[in-house]
Amino acid sequence: METTPQKSNRHNLTDDAQAIAYGSFMASVGVLLLTHLGFVTGQTAGLAILISYATGWGFGPVFFVVNLPFYWLGYKRLGLRFVVKSFIAVALLSLLVGWLPAFLQFGAVHPAVGAVLIGCMTGSALLALFRHGASLGGIGIVALYLQDATGFRAGWTQLIFDACLFAVALSLRDWQAVAWSALGALVLNLVIAINHRRDRYIA
Repeated sequence: METTPQKSNRHNLTDDAQAIAYGSFMASVGVLLLTHLGFVTGQTAGLAILISYATGWGFGPVFFVVNLPFYWLGYKRLGLRFVVKSFIAVALLSLLVGWLPAFLQFGAVHPAVGAVLIGCMTGSALLALFRHGASLGGIGIVALYLQDATGFRAGWTQLIFDACLFAVALSLRDWQAVAWSALGALVLNLVIAINHRRDRYIA
């Protein structure tokens, strides 16, 4: 009996391009709101923000440089395609964070609302990138590798790293800002942990 070939579920170039553009843009807005509120965050973005707060250097260049050591692991474990997509996403985010303030500014934002909004925006940004074989570098690359290799969910790996980073943040920011930041990081990681499931979603 002849069977009908199934259509491929693989994303095409246009799909990937819009996901990388969406993910980079939404993440950059999340970073702008985060720094507007004086918060911190997790992953390599959080590391870059802490360095930026401590030194006065711009977030964009620091974030770009901080991610460079992780691309080799990404290439070895997840392939050139993943690394190229991730490099483009990181470069776009680094550029957008420097460019968007001329067109987007925030006024009064309650810390609780800001924290949840940051978590939702950044979580949806990372989810879009993950679904299209990309990340915002750094710990995201490690987290995705561990999930593919062991089944340990990417969101939980990031949550562990975030806990360590937030402990360091207490020496640079007041505890209220760190507490609200932790809420945003929790929302972000729950979005990823619940929704990024290869056993549940095809794409």
